Amino acid sequence: MSVRRIWASVSTLALAAVAALGVAGPATAAGSAAAGGYVALGDSYSSGVGAGSYLSDSGDCRRSTNAYPYLWAAANSPASFDFVACSGATTGSIASSQLGVLSSSTSLVSVTAGGNDVGFADVMQDCVLSSEATCVNSVNTAVSQIQNSLPSSLDSLYDSIRAKAPQAQVVVLGYPRFYKLSGSCVAGLTETERSAINNASDVLNGVLAKRAADAGFTFSGVADEFTGHELCSGDPWLNSVTLPVYNSYHPKAAGQSGGYLPAFRSAV
Repeated sequence: MSVRRIWASVSTLALAAVAALGVAGPATAAGSAAAGGYVALGDSYSSGVGAGSYLSDSGDCRRSTNAYPYLWAAANSPASFDFVACSGATTGSIASSQLGVLSSSTSLVSVTAGGNDVGFADVMQDCVLSSEATCVNSVNTAVSQIQNSLPSSLDSLYDSIRAKAPQAQVVVLGYPRFYKLSGSCVAGLTETERSAINNASDVLNGVLAKRAADAGFTFSGVADEFTGHELCSGDPWLNSVTLPVYNSYHPKAAGQSGGYLPAFRSAV
């Protein structure tokens, strides 16, 4: 399940039709976005943890040149590019430490946020190291937080983004499902655990989509792009448990370029 606006507006569809006829038209949506400043906010899924090639000045934020914001900026040459997404970021830390680069001249913003608010890392640790019952209980606790406490935190963050960048198009990206059920994995988590984790991702994406829509932002899911490339698929775009451990359960470079980048590009 992926909730995404494949085209930003009816005018974009019209431009596609014009292009198909070989007739010159006005600037594309991506071109318009590139005309102003682009700011990439968010957590590790935006900074590119798991994708390698980390920028030397990014420290523990682990911003990668393989991350979708860096790839989009390289392809579209926005007037300015501020890549401030950081590993471990929550809605609160994004609001307190990443929004200073936003301004009235910012024309495009991307953001991933919410996974760390509901204890994503702790849930996965419980599932890997503890019993099935402990895993499912930990997932259910996270789902309760997603449904009950996360919406107000997202609203606060989105309000702050809009206040600091009133003219910007804001794209909220979702999170992939982790597992292909009945897939190729012969060890590790049980199918019950994998199913519970996938369900939590769907619930999280549903909340993100609703809060983004209510804020007037665009939500772009990535579940469709990652279908066939989940863990246990035979061609995973996500790291399983690995070393260094912080790369675990994060997109590989292929997940950023083949999953997140197309999802972002389709919304701009």
